[in-house]
Amino acid sequence: MSFDWIVRILSENWPMFLRGAGTTLYIALIGTLLGALIGLLAGVIRTIPLPERGVKRISLKVINALFSTYIEFFRGTPMIVQAMVIYYGSALAFGMDMDRMFAALFIVSINTGAYMAEIVRGGIVSVDKGQYEAAQAIGMNHLQTMFHVVLPQVIRNILPATGNQFVINIKDTSVLNVISVTELYFTTKSISGNNFRYFETFFVACAIYFIMTVIVSRVLRYLERKLDGPENYKMTETHLEAR
Repeated sequence: MSFDWIVRILSENWPMFLRGAGTTLYIALIGTLLGALIGLLAGVIRTIPLPERGVKRISLKVINALFSTYIEFFRGTPMIVQAMVIYYGSALAFGMDMDRMFAALFIVSINTGAYMAEIVRGGIVSVDKGQYEAAQAIGMNHLQTMFHVVLPQVIRNILPATGNQFVINIKDTSVLNVISVTELYFTTKSISGNNFRYFETFFVACAIYFIMTVIVSRVLRYLERKLDGPENYKMTETHLEAR
């Protein structure tokens, strides 16, 4: 490995590396946020208590079965295969000329949503049952209980897992090069194809990925500490003067 070549590659191609890293962060961020929303929706619906009988029971069982199929499929297949099937398969089967960036966001979002659905479901189940009973005692239905009592706790509890998924998505966007999305890996491959210095070029990309994931991890840990509140919490006592 030549250090001079690393400096030369970085100095000559830094705008391309910067654009590729920006595209990677954009896809990972939007995909994680949309995936988290999909996971919240799936988690809330999958935890709705089933009625004993009637159309509502059948409808919920069908919806739960669809969500289970979606989750098992996208958790059980590689994202690179999903990208090929969704982008090229939709063009061959339905004649859809899908925009590459839209396809990238769609693929990362639904893949993340499958993982987040199980994370959210686990977070909901972990909430003490007494809180559900207390909410029902004051007249709240399931959705009101979820949005006012359960989800605020769940969102805080799943923040580390959501941040971890964001970091994973930063790295996994590299598989989107199979549909020619110009993220960091695709950009690096193009640069190395021009200078034929594969080791040095991908070493630069490796360093950029590492810097991005470390910064994101530090920011997320800072947010977690802020949400935790002060370490030493003291209640303020109110002293009433005797009359």
